[in-house]
Amino acid sequence: MAYSPINKGSSFQNNVRYVGTGSSPLAITGVGFEPDLTWIKKWIGSTNEAHMLSDQVRGYNYRLTTTSNAEQQAASNDLLSWQSDGFTVGSDNRVNQSSSYTYAGWNWKAETTASGSTTGSGTAKTYSSSSNSTAGFSIVKYTGNGTGGHQIPHGCGSTPSMIIVKRITGGTGDWYTYHEAIGNQKIVKVNYADAESGADISFWNDTSPNATNFTVGSATAVNYNNSEFIAYCWSNVTGYCRAGTYTGNGNSGDNAPFINIGFKPSWIVIKKKNGAGSWWTHDNKFSPVNVATDVITMNSESPGTNGVAQMNILSNGFKLLDTTDAANGNGGQYIYLAFGQPLVGSNNIPNNAR
Repeated sequence: MAYSPINKGSSFQNNVRYVGTGSSPLAITGVGFEPDLTWIKKWIGSTNEAHMLSDQVRGYNYRLTTTSNAEQQAASNDLLSWQSDGFTVGSDNRVNQSSSYTYAGWNWKAETTASGSTTGSGTAKTYSSSSNSTAGFSIVKYTGNGTGGHQIPHGCGSTPSMIIVKRITGGTGDWYTYHEAIGNQKIVKVNYADAESGADISFWNDTSPNATNFTVGSATAVNYNNSEFIAYCWSNVTGYCRAGTYTGNGNSGDNAPFINIGFKPSWIVIKKKNGAGSWWTHDNKFSPVNVATDVITMNSESPGTNGVAQMNILSNGFKLLDTTDAANGNGGQYIYLAFGQPLVGSNNIPNNAR
């Protein structure tokens, strides 16, 4: 059995569920650490509401939403601050409308800051980052140079398996995503349900990331000259984080696909790559027991959905129960990113195995 370098997954990625009050400030606790990335989505309610993402590299007073290609927006009443056990929100409807509304708060820990100059082709530009090599996670803000082969230091400590890039200044831009199962010539967009793109080296310059850098091509959406970009990067970490792929078979019950990831997932996002399909997200606060049926859609402002992309959350992975294209269409090819709790952490290694 492979031992994880992480003993408690919730020390690096954790979810909270909270009820709004409509009053500011509202302190949300129970995260277990001071987040570097906080992602909030209204769950229960009759009205649509955009996702809200803030990170400590850009600052709490700037928000992004995964349902839009807009630049980052200045925000004064969304996320107000981060604390050692969570975050504080204002009274904006996105994060705290009233007691009639429940919210999901997803959080990641980075912590180690860095800054400097990019490398590779073209003019060197500035970057700043916050990263955690133990958890294989980083947040990187960089300035584009418009030249294919521009190399961005990511700080994950190992090769990222999934990277999401968003243009945040100087113009609009979709959420362009690299996933190792799709490769370095294609992308999927978080803000759309579209299938993976056709081959185009202008996204990642036909170059896979390595343990130090990821490389961008000349595409406006990932490398426009003098525009700023934010990148969220994740590497596979034994027992804690896994980006992977599977093929659906349209079956339920014993014949349904079982995805063995080596740990019990607490947060999962699934996206069909060879056809249209939304980004379906489960977390352990809205679906704490099997069958997990509560879903938030990353590319939609709609409230959460019950009864789609159904699955059983198991100690070493997840088993699909849905028989539709949402997560298990016959012949459908799917990508996923999951975080969770290690079966065996480094502090739990028996003496005879050290």
